[in-house]
Amino acid sequence: MPNAWPRPASGHILLVTGMAGAGRTTALKALEDLDYEAVDNLPATLLSTLIRPGDHVVRNLAIGIDCRSRAFDPEVVRAQLEQGLRQAGATVKLVFLDCDDEELRRRFTETRRRHPLAVDRPVTDGIKRERQLMATLRERADLVIDTTQLSPGELRRLLAGHFAHASSAPLTVSVVSFAYREGLPREADLVFDVRFLDNPYYVPELKPLTGIDPAVCAYVEADPRFETLLNRLSDLLLPLLPAYAREGKSYLTIAFGCTGGRHRSVATAERFAARLCQAGWSVLVHHRDTPEANRDVTQDSDRPAVAALDGT
Repeated sequence: MPNAWPRPASGHILLVTGMAGAGRTTALKALEDLDYEAVDNLPATLLSTLIRPGDHVVRNLAIGIDCRSRAFDPEVVRAQLEQGLRQAGATVKLVFLDCDDEELRRRFTETRRRHPLAVDRPVTDGIKRERQLMATLRERADLVIDTTQLSPGELRRLLAGHFAHASSAPLTVSVVSFAYREGLPREADLVFDVRFLDNPYYVPELKPLTGIDPAVCAYVEADPRFETLLNRLSDLLLPLLPAYAREGKSYLTIAFGCTGGRHRSVATAERFAARLCQAGWSVLVHHRDTPEANRDVTQDSDRPAVAALDGT
């Protein structure tokens, strides 16, 4: 490994790694669409040669490397990062794509692919061995993205939120509703519990509906604590968003949770997203555990523009 790296004047380098089957190929294609030059399956020992002396055109690079790469050694990758790559004069981030073991097993089974570390053994053996092998890089990662519940489209949007070039991509706020019984959204930066609000679930005519239905919204909004919640959150978060943007953060996820993820959290997410839009922020809305509530509301005449993630 060379002692010094050539020093481009600027640029961004993303080292994309993680568990096999967690979406690295999808991630690299998404980064290509964001004008990154993508290189996949690069041997770890060649990382230092990718930026060549005399390069005058600084590139934004996305480098894919995992256990399938030739001569892969996580300690070599870590050493490259800590001793060389960050001296290259570029902004360097290590992105780790993770996924639940059971979901990884299902993906390998459905595609009838063999795990690269378990060619003649069960897939679960390969996943277990790989998780042990990759633990040091996961701990070292600047960003860990869990793709267990992400569709390819949602992964692409998440990467765009984090890594689209700053000149064309100001801070995007993702507002998510979820059910506590299904677990916290792993991508959430800020989580708020709205289970203290009156619950439409116990009103027979409202139970089958969701928080985007006007009747459910009216019920939730009738709780005097609801408006207090929105006002206090607005007072807290709206002054902080410019600070997040100044520090270079391009994607912030705010999550609202209730018991079932259908009524209170959905209504709160919708109302708070509308406030963010009125304040001039770019907003995405996603109802994780009520996919039928996901919709494009940019055409709603009585609402500010909010782009909704699809539920696929």
